[in-house]
Amino acid sequence: MASLTFRGTPVNTNADFIAAGAVMPEVKVVTGTLDEIQANEVSSGTVILNIFPSIDTGVCATSVETFSSRAKEEDLSVINLSVDTPFAQERFAADNNIEGVTFGSFARNRDGLANLGALMVDGPLENFAARSVVVVKDGKVVYSQLVEEIAQEPDYDAAIAAATA
Repeated sequence: MASLTFRGTPVNTNADFIAAGAVMPEVKVVTGTLDEIQANEVSSGTVILNIFPSIDTGVCATSVETFSSRAKEEDLSVINLSVDTPFAQERFAADNNIEGVTFGSFARNRDGLANLGALMVDGPLENFAARSVVVVKDGKVVYSQLVEEIAQEPDYDAAIAAATA
């Protein structure tokens, strides 16, 4: 079980967060077309999984916009993952002109979050995704960050550096 905070309040996840060097576990999500996809199989090579609680918060929106923008600059694959409905994710992307990245929802089930150790099991955001980033290269985790304070942004530079190394 990993520990983090939400505005200073202690929060726990269901398990230890996945570490660099691990084989990427199964992470099924639902897309805006209601198709189920395996998150780490959307792109061959390298993919950045940007995991966050809800697209309707400022920090989450910023992480999506930042990773999406940086992905275009570096020609990287990014999948933005949350418990939001696929419809809310699609609306956000359209409203903010975000293109060239994938969105995936844990709305149908939280198994993928649990497999990553990113499912919050207590606190105000219980059953939501913990803010985190996982970089996967050819099925193996090469970088992972569980953001210690949910209200803070992830380390974009470290994730991009791991993805482009």
